[in-house]
Amino acid sequence: MSKKIIKNIVLLFAILLAISCQKDDYAFGDLSAPSNVKVTTEIIGKTTAAPNGDGSGMVKLVATADNAISYKYVFSDGSTTNSPSGVFTKRFTKTGVNKYTVTVIATGKAGIATSIITEVEVRSDFKDDEAVELLTDGTSKKWYWSASEPGHLGVGQNDSDATKNYFPNYYSAGAFEKAASPASSCLYDNVLTFSKEGDQLKFELDNGGATFFNASFASVAGGSSPDDACLTYNTAGKKTVLLSPSESFVMANPDHATQTRGTTMNFSDGGFMGYYIGQSSYEILSITANRMVVRAVMGGNPGLAWYHIFTTTKPTQTPPAEYTKLVWSDEFNTDGAPDVTKWNYDLGRGDSGWGNNEEQNYTNSATNVIVQGGNLKITAKKEASGGANYSSARLKTDGKFKFTYGKIEIKAKLPTGVGTWPAIWMLGSNYATKPWPACGEIDIMEHVGKNQNVILSTLHYPGHSGGNGNTGSKTIPNVSTEFHVYKAVWSPASVTTFVDDVQIHSVPNDGTLPFNSDFFLILNVAMGGNLGGNIDAAFTQSSMEVDYVRVYQ
Repeated sequence: MSKKIIKNIVLLFAILLAISCQKDDYAFGDLSAPSNVKVTTEIIGKTTAAPNGDGSGMVKLVATADNAISYKYVFSDGSTTNSPSGVFTKRFTKTGVNKYTVTVIATGKAGIATSIITEVEVRSDFKDDEAVELLTDGTSKKWYWSASEPGHLGVGQNDSDATKNYFPNYYSAGAFEKAASPASSCLYDNVLTFSKEGDQLKFELDNGGATFFNASFASVAGGSSPDDACLTYNTAGKKTVLLSPSESFVMANPDHATQTRGTTMNFSDGGFMGYYIGQSSYEILSITANRMVVRAVMGGNPGLAWYHIFTTTKPTQTPPAEYTKLVWSDEFNTDGAPDVTKWNYDLGRGDSGWGNNEEQNYTNSATNVIVQGGNLKITAKKEASGGANYSSARLKTDGKFKFTYGKIEIKAKLPTGVGTWPAIWMLGSNYATKPWPACGEIDIMEHVGKNQNVILSTLHYPGHSGGNGNTGSKTIPNVSTEFHVYKAVWSPASVTTFVDDVQIHSVPNDGTLPFNSDFFLILNVAMGGNLGGNIDAAFTQSSMEVDYVRVYQ
């Protein structure tokens, strides 16, 4: 390439660059920062007699500036808002006369900004006298967790989804759920006292010496538990409660008038309503003389909202039925086949893989089921069997033993391997005349190898069949290397399941449910299927070992 050509190319590039720069200058114009920024404040209802306004807490703000294209307000109460026009009416909600700092940020072209700061002093007289009266009865009133009510503690999403942001769609505690473990039972010791002292609303929490902490805040009480736990914590002292209008996502819902009262309680000095979630403001969703529902956004996680239900009459838990008389058992002390006076078998592949697309063939072969060394062993094996690629066994007491109500205990060690699906369960004896799910099913224990150590406990009945079963779960360490006691306490009042006395699930029982007639026991190890999932290609065999099965009434 000649020097002349190179020179011409360089010259052309320089001309294009100059044109480009000229276009940039034309696009942005003056890149100076906004100047002469001003803000005027108009306190709504301000008069000579009421210099801080009419008590609505409303202030109209008007910002102006040279070279500004938008404005942003930052308030000392923690809120912010964008205002392209610079005009915004703000409602300050803290009760009484309060001074607030207002920062106005004027933004020009290319994002260049200038800010100024001003102060406004305004009065807010928001009141909800009826709520105060219901909280205190005019003097003082005690409130308790409504522990007997399902959903007394729950959590859901906190966002603008008006179909889901006003109820605990993620989790709801069962009746007396937290009473089952000393790690959570302190919650029900709470006594919340609201009192009226002059024109002030006061609050005091008596936690009995320990508070139920969300795991995210365990360090506040010197704890480090990965799970929620009761920790020693001092809650002594009265807190002042200020009421303000609610500004939650729920308030923006089309049906907010039926979903929230619109009043928020703000507790001084870190006050909280029994369950520690790092929050001191609670929105009253509803309140009557004897029942209150509140909602609080979780501290440090604004995507979650917790729900609490309180009552003025402390619930009492009906003592669990005392089932102490041993009425049936198998200790598996005699080697060989299982006792034919107590057990029989389901054989074959069943319809549609026993209704669950399971991949095993059930046999009564000693290679799949045997009593040996004091334990019953049910072994699932990878082998051709009855047209299937896996064999296993399923024992049942159908036609041998059935019962209504009692305590059932099974000491067992579970198989391992992705694709295994052991179960200890019961089925209604009237299944021939009331086909499943009308006959009812109580799954005391299910475990799938793909979720090692997660124990499932589920009840199936009309409206709650298949994947819609009424279920609970908990992680229990070492279920495939150690024996654990799987237990169900079945009474006219409830069906509650445990592992080593740790509650897994509880469902209230009543006459509308199928859990008030005879059931029989079933023990099996399935492979794959709807719950077991894909089977590990490397799987060869694994066993569920059972030390004993005992039924008390």
